[in-house]
This record gives sequence, C-alpha cells and structure tokens, in this order.
Amino acid sequence: MTHSSDSVLAWLRENASEEARAGMQRYAIPNDRAFGLAMRDMKKYAKEIGKDHDLALTLWESGWYEARTVAVFIAEPSAMTSAQMDAWAADFDNWAICDTACFHLFDRTRHAWGKVPKWARARSEFKKRAAFALLWGLSFHDKEADDERFVEALAWIEQGAQDDRLYVKKSVDMALRAIGKRSRTLNTVARNVAARLAADPARAPSWVGRHALRELESVRVQERL
Repeated sequence: MTHSSDSVLAWLRENASEEARAGMQRYAIPNDRAFGLAMRDMKKYAKEIGKDHDLALTLWESGWYEARTVAVFIAEPSAMTSAQMDAWAADFDNWAICDTACFHLFDRTRHAWGKVPKWARARSEFKKRAAFALLWGLSFHDKEADDERFVEALAWIEQGAQDDRLYVKKSVDMALRAIGKRSRTLNTVARNVAARLAADPARAPSWVGRHALRELESVRVQERL
C-alpha cells in the first residue's frame, strides 16, 4: 500500500480520541496541534508504513504532533541531512517530540556527535534540551564510541547544568546519568562531575548533581558495572 501525507493525516484523525488528546496536558505536551493518539499506536502505524524519508519530511512540515512522531519513525537516519536535523530541532516545542527524535532517529545519524556542542549553545529551551537528549541516546546506541568521547562530552554537561530551565536541566541530568552507567570508567568520571555540581551553590547545578549522584552511587548501578 502506498502512503501519502494526506492518507497518513486521515488515519491519524480517524484513530484519535479526545480522551487521549486531553490527557496529553497531564504530561506537559501541548495539544493545540494534536489529534490524540497513544505512542504505541503511532509506532505500530509507522511500522506498517515502513521507511520513507520523503514522506517523513512532508509529515513533519504539517506541524501536527502525531504526524511529526510518525515522521521520526519512518525517516531514514542515513538520509537525514545536517540541515534537516537543524530545521527539525528548531521546531521542537515540547519534550516528547524532542526526545523521540533524538532517541529514535538523530542519534543514529552521522551528524549526531557534531550536533551536541552546537545545540548545547542554543537559546531555545527545547533545542538546547535536544543536545543532551541526543547525548543520552548516543550513550545507549553508539556502541563504537570510546569512553574518551563521553569524557569530553561531560564538559558540555557541566556547562548545561547551569541552565535552570526545567526541560534543559532534566535532560542534562538524564545525559549525565546515562553516561555514568555506560562503563566503570565513565561511572567514576561522571560521579566526580556530579559531586562538583552537587556542591555548586546555584540551584540548577546542585539539583542535577545530587540527583545524578544518587543513582550513579547506588548499589544497583555499582553491581551492574
């Protein structure tokens, strides 16, 4: 079956529910450009469509939350250009689409590592969040990266931790904890960073440091490493 942007949007409308749309607000996801579908349904539908990069680009331009989510799942990482990644990141307006794109698409592209320091300097809250959500994704999915690459990335985390905006500091914490669980060496270095942040008198870095240190020093993580 051939899919078009019109047919995808029609399917999303037909399978949406007002209950799901209303529930999005509980998770701080804007619903003014949303139909109301569960993530599992969007993933299943995207799998039925299969990879289609051109369709993904068209769906993204529609501006609908669910269309953009499906776009993430059907886009080809190898076809994603640097400019396309920047354009999508500039459109991020909530944590959900930001994290989905970073963890399911962007971290699999050849441009991923180069975007982290660039987006970490962004003014937009969600574009800046993307830098650390992407780093989080890379810590899970880039099996070839050596520890040194992540050690270098911790400098961006220390800088990002100074940003007290909710969705930035949460992604910084997320990235720090993910790196610290990747290996024994990175756990030690990440705990040192977390300890410095925890001792910072400013509220944002202190929160990030204390939160990350609690998990990285936990028996569960130490035993797994």
